Amino acid sequence: MLGRSSLVGKPLALMLLAADATVTLCHSRSRNLPDLCRQADVIVAALGIPGFVKAEMVKQQAVVVDVGISRTPAGLRGDVDFEKVKTVAGAVTPVPGGVGPMTVAMLLWNTVRAAENLLMKGEKK
Repeated sequence: MLGRSSLVGKPLALMLLAADATVTLCHSRSRNLPDLCRQADVIVAALGIPGFVKAEMVKQQAVVVDVGISRTPAGLRGDVDFEKVKTVAGAVTPVPGGVGPMTVAMLLWNTVRAAENLLMKGEKK
């Protein structure tokens, strides 16, 4: 997990741990970060630094999930150098168009669940 934010990094690391994954939580200033990344089967990048994850940081056939999105003069960019990483990774999510639509879908799904829970509580009274 690249990123230690309260919004993505820490919660996702905890969710992965709960699913019995072995998680290494890193940040942009972690020591030996390229070496740590090359050991990972899955890299989730949520740093907010455009193009931070380079191809040489990714193990052959690893899965790379780019959660970061930044507006740059060149347009929207993710934390992963997509064009170069896609030559090494087994799978990599694009930015834009990767995690973003899933995030919106899950927010809507959670909103509906919350509304249903409120309605159910009201019926029990």
